[in-house]
Amino acid sequence: MASRMLSLVNLRTVVISGSGSRPVTVATRFRSTSVTDHTELARERSKTVTSFYNQSAIDIASSKPSVRLTPTTMLYSGKSPDGSHILKSAHYLHKELPVRIAHRIKSFRGLPFIIGCNPTILQVHELYIRAFQKLSEFPPIKDREVEEKYCKLLRQLLDDHKDVVTQLAEGFRECRKHVQEESVLSQFLDKTLTSRLGIRMLATHHLALHEDKPDFVGIICTRLSPKKIIEKWVDFARRLCEHKYGNAPRVRINGHVAARFPFIPMPLDYILPELLKNAMRATMESHLDTPYNVPDILVTIANNDVDIIIRISDRGGGVPHSILEKVMDYHFTTAESSSQDPRMTSMFGNMVDMVNSGQSGPMHGFGFGLPTSRAYAEYLGGSLTIQSLQGIGTDVYLRFRHIEGKGESFRI
Repeated sequence: MASRMLSLVNLRTVVISGSGSRPVTVATRFRSTSVTDHTELARERSKTVTSFYNQSAIDIASSKPSVRLTPTTMLYSGKSPDGSHILKSAHYLHKELPVRIAHRIKSFRGLPFIIGCNPTILQVHELYIRAFQKLSEFPPIKDREVEEKYCKLLRQLLDDHKDVVTQLAEGFRECRKHVQEESVLSQFLDKTLTSRLGIRMLATHHLALHEDKPDFVGIICTRLSPKKIIEKWVDFARRLCEHKYGNAPRVRINGHVAARFPFIPMPLDYILPELLKNAMRATMESHLDTPYNVPDILVTIANNDVDIIIRISDRGGGVPHSILEKVMDYHFTTAESSSQDPRMTSMFGNMVDMVNSGQSGPMHGFGFGLPTSRAYAEYLGGSLTIQSLQGIGTDVYLRFRHIEGKGESFRI
């Protein structure tokens, strides 16, 4: 073990020092505006690297099972007359988050050695180590004053980790040639990205419990309208499409358009813009000769007592037979270097931040969009499937279990 530690230190030195004329350092990704900022960053990174080799606390936490909650539990324990639900939620997170973070650190350590030492992936690894330190060292939450400080920490960590998906996509693309068993990395990404979603949902839910928002208990909307959330992301995707192609397909919504039920909007806010972007891009690129005369995209809502199904149908030519089986795989290529179907090179970014800030991001990029959306849907007890009519178009089916439907609900 000691020799392995030494080799890790030596290789880490090589990775951080770099072999070219410009040193490759994790720290170069941060831009300090003062000597003080630089000193603080160096001190924090030194502490992180030291803890990397002091594994006992992380090992103990990673050996514990996580306690996943059903949305029903979150819904009905999310309010109390005396406000005690806030402290109960904080106590749960104080105990649970270090365990979940430790599980992720353990999975980073299990990556193939050459991939785990990639500077970009190493940066994400260190983000999780720092998060574990801050969360596990936080004192017991005995009153609302301490809980307010805990909320401040949660906001800081949510912000620190907001670009993790893009960083992982960059890191795996950089070391693509070293990937021999893609199934290992797919399992790693599925687990890491869905765990990240769960952690962000729990943390955001606790912060939202402080707000008095109509029809909401934390992050759970008690009367969610699928039609309204679809319309919001249609507007967003159309703006992207018009920026890229000068025009965008119309989107018609039919089916159970009046349906309302308790649900969590957050996963839909990740998945729907990705699916709509894909449908619009395929439609536009299959009608380049007639960009101002393109077929509509049809979105159908089907609501029943077990689940909710959203079907997105386009006339974008379909997914070729040759790549249909790979369309849900993670692909570490860029649109510029790939001639594959648009659905295989679509970018998964932080769509919520982009639409809130009014940015018009690209219609494509890293191949993380569909596989991440599929992993999220399955994590929440649902599915994401594709039916392609080659030469005509594609139907994408997104299913989610109801929070209060028949059968067992999903757990976060």
